[in-house]
Amino acid sequence: MRPERITITPQCRPCLPRHVRLRFDDLRGTPIVLAPEKVLWPDEISAAILRLCDGTSSVAEIAAELARTYAAPVEEIETDILAFLQDWSDRLLINVNTDHRVSKARS
Repeated sequence: MRPERITITPQCRPCLPRHVRLRFDDLRGTPIVLAPEKVLWPDEISAAILRLCDGTSSVAEIAAELARTYAAPVEEIETDILAFLQDWSDRLLINVNTDHRVSKARS
């Protein structure tokens, strides 16, 4: 049975589930995502998003960080991140902590 669909919001705190790993493939010189019976090759931006999905940073905080890194409007980046994470959440490749009380001090 598939779990109830989670809607990704700017307040969600995404993380990779235990069964999903973000690694660097030395042979190809690119990041890869390993999941049961799946290997995915995210592009540079997708890998940057996934690296920041630590379960303590909110989507809004991830968007702000990437907006600084890529010198882009945070509103545009946040929209793109929400769409990306929603897709990955729907495919069960991202978990989210919807407890908005989580803080960086907890890590």
